[in-house]
Amino acid sequence: MLLVDDNDDLRVLAKWFFDSLGFIVDTARSAEEALSRFDPKTHDLVLTDNSMVKMSGAELSHVVKMRSPATWVVMFTANPPQNRSSIDALIQKPASLLDVKDAMDRLLANEKIN
Repeated sequence: MLLVDDNDDLRVLAKWFFDSLGFIVDTARSAEEALSRFDPKTHDLVLTDNSMVKMSGAELSHVVKMRSPATWVVMFTANPPQNRSSIDALIQKPASLLDVKDAMDRLLANEKIN
């Protein structure tokens, strides 16, 4: 999984949470950094915020889907975009990381079935 959030505290907490559940988590502080690290062979899922400084999570998800349509994109944000066509699951804050995990589990289970 590639976790993208410019909020350092939330990114570190989410990484710890998902690591403790057995996920392999790479992190990025910005959408630009995420795109430079993104590898569809390694990252079957991208978890991103929407509100970031230069490039939004919605823009990031669009580029991820252009590069790898099979990669799941989950957005965890207080500011959801109007265009959600590149987002597979949207969890609006306030919500818990358990809500995010449940959405990710559903997507990943679907992937394994097909």
